[in-house]
Amino acid sequence: MIVTKQYGPLKFKVNTFIVVVMKAPLTENQTIGRPRSFNPDEALQKAMLVFWQHGFESTSMSLLSKKMDMNAPSIYSAFGDKKSLFLKALEIYVGDLNEIKTFIDNSTSALEAADQLLRLSAVRFTGKETPKGCMLASAVASGSDECSDIQLIAARTRLKIESFLKARIEKDIKSKILPKTFSAEALAGLTLATIQGMSVLARDGASQKKLVLIAEASLNAWQQQSRYF
Repeated sequence: MIVTKQYGPLKFKVNTFIVVVMKAPLTENQTIGRPRSFNPDEALQKAMLVFWQHGFESTSMSLLSKKMDMNAPSIYSAFGDKKSLFLKALEIYVGDLNEIKTFIDNSTSALEAADQLLRLSAVRFTGKETPKGCMLASAVASGSDECSDIQLIAARTRLKIESFLKARIEKDIKSKILPKTFSAEALAGLTLATIQGMSVLARDGASQKKLVLIAEASLNAWQQQSRYF
């Protein structure tokens, strides 16, 4: 369904139905009996939920073993050490970056892409059957040397998504869909910063309604850009 949304003097068509490419994750409340044959996808989904909830450093191998229904030697054999397992789980959480780029590129406008990224984040961060917040942020919240390389990977992932949105904003400016006074770097950065902030608030217990209101306030900054640049 296509609807028209207005942000100050800016008017855009927005697709209100978005198909999320990523498979719906299993939840910790869903009990799956021991499979007759090992299913690596199910095991990784379970590991993802554990890391998402507890973070990288706070997640022990004993907890992973319990939640994945696998003993530690089997986990090491199938996925490597804890860091390797985390990175594989993170790939499932993030999904295919090329698909995210395609989604942004195929949106009717940069503003629609930002709108949907923010609203989908509000929904995902407040799921009833999944941990609160964003795994990219919560799972690597500490600053210890042990997870410095993981923090770098998470940061690079966020920067990649930001670069996709920045490129789309620049395209809309060049096509005169957006005013030339707009700063693509500022607006793309604002969108990602808002998403990260929403993640923190979700971990603190903020409702989906509150996160959507924050998302809408962030989107209103697009009209402010045209006044101050």
